Amino acid sequence: MHRVEWHLLGADAVLQRLASSRRGLDSAEARRRIQRYGANVLPSARQRSWLRMLLGQFADFMILVLLVAALISGFIGEPQDTVTILLIVLLNALIGTLQEFRAERALSALQAMAAPMARVLRDGQPVLLAASELVPGDLVLLESGNQVPADLRLLEAEDLQADESALTGESLPVDKQSARQCADDGDPATRHNLLFNHSLITRGRARAVVVATGLQTRMGRIAQMLQTEQGVSTPLQQRLLRFGRYLVLAVLVICALVFVVGVWQGQAPMLMLLTAVSLAVAAIPEALPAVVTISLALGARKLVRHHALVRNLPAVETLGSVTYICADKTGTLTQNRMRVEALFAAGERSAALPPRPGPPWLQLGQAMALSNDVALQDGQMTGETTELALFDAAARSGFHKTALEQAFPRLMALAFDGRRKCMTTLHQSDPGVLAYTKGAPETVLSLCVRQLGVAAVEPFEERPVLAEVQRLTEAGYRVLAFAMREFASLPAGQGSDSLEQRLTFLGLVGLMDPPRQEAAQALSDCHSAGITTVMITGDHPGTAMTIARGLGIARQPAELLSGGQLAALSDAELARKVGSIRVYARVTPEQKLRIVKALQANGEFVAMTGDGVNDAPALQRAGIGVAMGCKGTDVAREAADMVLLDDNFASIVHSVRAGRRIFDNIRKFIKYTMTSNAGEIWTLFLAPFMGLPVPLLPIHILWINLVTDGLPGLALTLEPAEPAIMQRPPRPPAENIFAHGLWQHIVWAGLYIGGISLAAMAWAIAHGQAYWQTMVFTVLTVAQLFHALAVRSERQSLLQLGLLSNLPLLGTVLLTLLLQLAVIYTPVLNRVFHTQPLPPFALLQCLLLSATVLLAVEAEKWLLRRGLLYPDGRARGP
Repeated sequence: MHRVEWHLLGADAVLQRLASSRRGLDSAEARRRIQRYGANVLPSARQRSWLRMLLGQFADFMILVLLVAALISGFIGEPQDTVTILLIVLLNALIGTLQEFRAERALSALQAMAAPMARVLRDGQPVLLAASELVPGDLVLLESGNQVPADLRLLEAEDLQADESALTGESLPVDKQSARQCADDGDPATRHNLLFNHSLITRGRARAVVVATGLQTRMGRIAQMLQTEQGVSTPLQQRLLRFGRYLVLAVLVICALVFVVGVWQGQAPMLMLLTAVSLAVAAIPEALPAVVTISLALGARKLVRHHALVRNLPAVETLGSVTYICADKTGTLTQNRMRVEALFAAGERSAALPPRPGPPWLQLGQAMALSNDVALQDGQMTGETTELALFDAAARSGFHKTALEQAFPRLMALAFDGRRKCMTTLHQSDPGVLAYTKGAPETVLSLCVRQLGVAAVEPFEERPVLAEVQRLTEAGYRVLAFAMREFASLPAGQGSDSLEQRLTFLGLVGLMDPPRQEAAQALSDCHSAGITTVMITGDHPGTAMTIARGLGIARQPAELLSGGQLAALSDAELARKVGSIRVYARVTPEQKLRIVKALQANGEFVAMTGDGVNDAPALQRAGIGVAMGCKGTDVAREAADMVLLDDNFASIVHSVRAGRRIFDNIRKFIKYTMTSNAGEIWTLFLAPFMGLPVPLLPIHILWINLVTDGLPGLALTLEPAEPAIMQRPPRPPAENIFAHGLWQHIVWAGLYIGGISLAAMAWAIAHGQAYWQTMVFTVLTVAQLFHALAVRSERQSLLQLGLLSNLPLLGTVLLTLLLQLAVIYTPVLNRVFHTQPLPPFALLQCLLLSATVLLAVEAEKWLLRRGLLYPDGRARGP
């Protein structure tokens, strides 16, 4: 069915267009239509098998490199390395498969949200049907508590309200009416004669006709976006992919040179082939995927303590790269609970009822408590959100409903309805009857003829009160007006025409969903960390701007863009404008997606928070999707990478800190392991040019690779966060992992380690010592251990850090040193590793030479702290 603007048509015209009537469809016609339109369900996505998902993980370039390394290790007789590498590859493949599966689960959760049953007129009789059997033209009967089973056009509505927050982001239930709407502003949230699939009827009853089912509904269009929208690679994944490609090319070139130079020197070709292959295996940091995975897993476990549940492991690090956070307002930045924030009576505004109220404030407080349907149920106060807010505000000022009802028992009430837009309760008083009326200001004020002043009753002046209503509305408040009337006895005529007239104005009440107390500090922390926070909401622009000002997100009206204004912009225009906008109001799910894409087009890395069905496509598209765990929908949670268990924006700040720390530590591991590998490469590469024999055997290279890359590298991932980690800008998403001096360090420190190793070798050969190979072997191993201690921080000295601040690293360094000594001094291992025991002087010489690496790196840090190195922006690095 082509798209029809149903809200612009009258009720009879809608029925005529759908070939239906107020008796509904007959059963035969319904069967024909379900054949034509299909079932009212969301189609299942074409699901790939687990095996196909698993095999798809092996297309990654770094994974292919590791598989080649595994084959080479097996070829040279090192099956333990082959098994280790294959286990690492399999672990990463399983994690990737689980990540792919979550998108399909998001769509499954969306399907599960469909209303299971609906009350429908068929053949003129009400019947209960499965919602999947509904077709366009069916007449649906609704009442409070029902879930809307399809997209509907109202035919009749009685005091009807619907909660559409999961679809539109609107924080309050929306009043609905059946009248035709002539204006078309393009905003579904303002189409009050339509009901949307999955919204909830909170009050009243209605009769409506089905205008869309399945994928044609608003919920269906969101499902289509979830099926077609792809996520983006994380910065860490992008950086490691580039890193892997460059590394393999460099290793192949260097290994080929080592082989050629060795053969040219007269070494046996098979020995040089094994040496080159061993060097290739050593140069490739096969522990890197394991280090990354373990770092992320440990980070994810720690984040649970801060009420953040990670569903996608790379998301832990990704938050450290975020440049923009697009935050949903309702329930994320605000409490998702209405509260009285402003009152106006006797010409004065106040934030609360005065402790010793004069007559106007006294009557206003009593009206807030008594003209209220909040009730105690199972130990909890229950009622409509606005009335709960009035009840709480009155109770906080000493106007307790239970006590007041004993003094002023309720006699009767005129319930709120959409036509009158007000509610009146009548109470017994001494000596007569007291009536309190509350409702929309435009209705209540038109019924007032007097107002209660500070000292006496005065003639009502409407203009200043209307001006105050305007000011409160523009400030984002939902405004209610209160009035009263006294009767000598209960009036004979008990309709609104006799009770709701000639009223005495009492005051105005402004309500708002207030910001979370901790949100302002969290936003300030984001600002200090160089992260821009943007509010995206389906709420009213005035409300959104008021909250944004209070939280420091925006100051000027020019920083706000409404959904209607956004719709008028092309993608190119939006990309140019998006950098200056801080608040988006009245936006649709499609527009949330456009905002995320526009920011990404500008090179930003975007985190999106949300809790509703309407947020799911943007959550999936964003660099990292953050869903709310308490009040969020299953669809949002399944589409997200991370779930906030306490719905607290402040938890994101903890996650950002954790993400930055994890990336810093991964960089430290790369710095450590690549410098170590570079030291081995320089040693083997330069020895022939210095007229020295091949310094190491293949088994020496693999031993160094085994004992130095594994445990010390993993221990570096436990390093505490760098100081001022949240006072630096985020890393640009396209920034190379070797930026800010990392590649320079790898080059010079690798050369230094290779140089001292060759120096030890040359000294031993010059003095005719047969243990020269054991010396170079030992210096290479121990120098890397000192290097691990040195790179714990990029700026702080080891003395500032203290040896005991990372006990796992200290323990692994000592354990590795003991293993190396065992290889040197144990006869059995001497035969296996072709080593010889070193005399004490030679061992001391090896240890002292190795320790100079620590001094050299500390000198580099000293220069860094004084800004004398890496002027390419190193100050913004970790």
